[in-house]
Amino acid sequence: MSIGAVLSQLRPEFPEVTISKIRFLEAEGLVRPARTASGYRQFSVADVERLRFVLSAQRDRYLPLKVIREQLDAATDFAVSTGVSRIDLLSQTGISAEQLSQLERDGLLRPGPGGRFTTDDIATLRTIRTMTGLGVEREHLRAVRAAADHEVVLLKSFSDPETVRELTDLFTSLHTLLVRAGLRQSS
Repeated sequence: MSIGAVLSQLRPEFPEVTISKIRFLEAEGLVRPARTASGYRQFSVADVERLRFVLSAQRDRYLPLKVIREQLDAATDFAVSTGVSRIDLLSQTGISAEQLSQLERDGLLRPGPGGRFTTDDIATLRTIRTMTGLGVEREHLRAVRAAADHEVVLLKSFSDPETVRELTDLFTSLHTLLVRAGLRQSS
């Protein structure tokens, strides 16, 4: 989503937040949105959650940015290294165990070793919950999964991790631009 959309999501809870503040937090390394080919910021649901954490920590606990960054880094390292349990995943996303099982059967969520999940899985479920709330059907979500799997196959053909990271961002940007172009042409 755009920086304006992020601002709209955060303003009800943080009326003092501005676009300048979001840009400042990005400059400080507290959030790292993707960029489109033309340089526009594209925030994910996980980016918004990260911003919400930062703003809450500043407002409610008066923590300096350095301490907040350390907490975020530690939480990310812990979640990636240890994983999130199924119970944690359900409590953090608000979906039911039945819905989670269906999403796993549809291939939209794939637990890692030991049945553990990551912070990306939490963001994925929150995004899916929002999309289905807007009327997106399961079969449409499966089509998105299939497209992502095709991109993964292509990206795995590159061995340099930095190139893979850059191409991942570029694929996301290109996808967004192509969807927008298609919508413009059909209206």
